[in-house]
Amino acid sequence: MRFDDRVDAGRRLAARLEHLRSAHPVVLGLPRGGVPVAFQVAHALGAPLDVIIVRKLGVPYHRELGFGALGEGGVRVVRDDIMRMSRVDEDDLAEVQRDEQVQLERQAERFRGGRERIPLEGRTVIVVDDGIATGSTASAACKVARAQGADRVVLAVPVASPDAVEALRGEADELVYLSAPALFSAVGEWYRDFSQTEDDEVVALLGRDTTGAAHPAHHIHAATPVSLPVDGRRVTLDGDLTMPPGAPAVVIFAHGSGSSRHSPRNRAVAATLNRAGLGTLLFDLLTDAEAEDRAKVFAVEFLAGRLGEVTDFLRRESVPLCYFGASTGAAAALWAAAEAGEGGISSVVSRGGRPDLAADRLERVTSPTLLLVGGLDQTVLDLNRRAAERLGCENRLVVVDGATHLFEEPGALETVAELACEWFTEHLP
Repeated sequence: MRFDDRVDAGRRLAARLEHLRSAHPVVLGLPRGGVPVAFQVAHALGAPLDVIIVRKLGVPYHRELGFGALGEGGVRVVRDDIMRMSRVDEDDLAEVQRDEQVQLERQAERFRGGRERIPLEGRTVIVVDDGIATGSTASAACKVARAQGADRVVLAVPVASPDAVEALRGEADELVYLSAPALFSAVGEWYRDFSQTEDDEVVALLGRDTTGAAHPAHHIHAATPVSLPVDGRRVTLDGDLTMPPGAPAVVIFAHGSGSSRHSPRNRAVAATLNRAGLGTLLFDLLTDAEAEDRAKVFAVEFLAGRLGEVTDFLRRESVPLCYFGASTGAAAALWAAAEAGEGGISSVVSRGGRPDLAADRLERVTSPTLLLVGGLDQTVLDLNRRAAERLGCENRLVVVDGATHLFEEPGALETVAELACEWFTEHLP
């Protein structure tokens, strides 16, 4: 059994957990990849969603060998036999626990943003991950949940290795899995899209309602699927529109070559913008069949035309519109902004963009433009420096130190999201 992505896996897993609805469970996702799966489970069951943060306690001279686990609320579970075998004494234990406690608190603050942990005392708890290879983290999570007072612990995953299934049967009161393929080597091979889940996506999902009650501190609406007619209504593109109440603008995303509206990086940036109250539209510039044609993937004028049509469609929201373009999508955004003319697009942000592909239009761009480039992405940095000189509008080039083209380094994408949010809000009409 293969899954399209974590959303698909979560929906299928939720169907297998329907019998737990009457138990009024709490759903706990293991960050980061387990949270998108857990969100679908919690939403389907109308249950509250939280994360279960577990830090492994590793032998000092061999950190991969775990002798216990640490959880929130001062919970600690320790394997005395492994401690004795590894000659770990109380001083070693205290040192390792001190280090891991700092990391645990940082993660809790990052994911919850100051919200309290959902109490588990006397509750049925469903611990969810996107898959299990060895089972060590899942085992620790079950122990921590039980130590935090859970009356019943259910471990639920879309896919697991057969060895892990056998090892985990005694860890939870109920083990639910959709597939345990004999030829198992890694969780990711059972997903068509196993893109990395970013911290911002976890934060956004935890801020959304799964029970029917409002989360007044966040005001984030779920994305609404939209169909976008282009090419004289001969072609329809799929999109996801998120509109927080009273959004002062909508940011339209133009993804780069080989990507789509499911881009985890763009979704992470969009989540930050949504928390700031801005609307976002992520959509596919090409149909699935068109995306197979590499010529279309790099046809910037064609993509800019599509973006312009979608922009016209979105003007019905009667709010200012902005562009966020990544890689080749940034060229399409700049081209479309130039065609829109003065007052057409409120502002543009380019992430690791290729503005050189829109060179003929740069001087005609009137929208304030922010160019964000990784400091280690030297070729693209040079292209952006030359483009900044040609732009005929207010513009700024910001170099994110230590970042490569995809901004995968810790904190790099968060910096991009914060800078983009500031630029969009500062340049609203």
